[in-house]
Amino acid sequence: MFAARAYDEISIDDIAEEAGISKGLLYHYFQSKREFYVEAIRASSLHLLQLTEPDPLLPPSARLRAAIDAHLNYIQEHGVVYQTINNGGISVAPEVGAILDEHREVVMGRVLKNLGISKPRPVLRTALRAWVAMVEGASLDWIAHKQQLSRDSLRELLVASYVALLDKAFKLDPDAARVDSEKTSRRRATSG
Repeated sequence: MFAARAYDEISIDDIAEEAGISKGLLYHYFQSKREFYVEAIRASSLHLLQLTEPDPLLPPSARLRAAIDAHLNYIQEHGVVYQTINNGGISVAPEVGAILDEHREVVMGRVLKNLGISKPRPVLRTALRAWVAMVEGASLDWIAHKQQLSRDSLRELLVASYVALLDKAFKLDPDAARVDSEKTSRRRATSG
């Protein structure tokens, strides 16, 4: 509903009717329409995170492609919701900004885990944040332009940008790729 109509045009009565429940039951779980809206955004974020959970059985490059494919599948099915959350959610409720930041942090954590790095050095952190922002921006552009770019082309563009950013980050700071492996080696040497 929030994707199809302006927030101010939707009443608690509309939400209850759409959900097939009483207004009283809705108020039992949510103190206000705004609280319901924030939780709906949180649920959308969690849903997208579940869909894009990397498969540890896949090799790293296949994991990335599979996660991007899952993201694009979500965009194809829920593009208007994605667009509404990213373009206007914060203006309705500032808490949406925190939800979006949490979502980005989970994505960053997944990428770092895939790289075997728990705490990124500054250049890698910046490169990965830029890549996450690019995925969001490219997704919004794809929605706005009615998916004129083929899905496969967009996926490959996002993969290539990821590879290029990592390559540049590791050239600018060669130690960025070795931080955790050196710590792991030291731990093994001292514990063995």
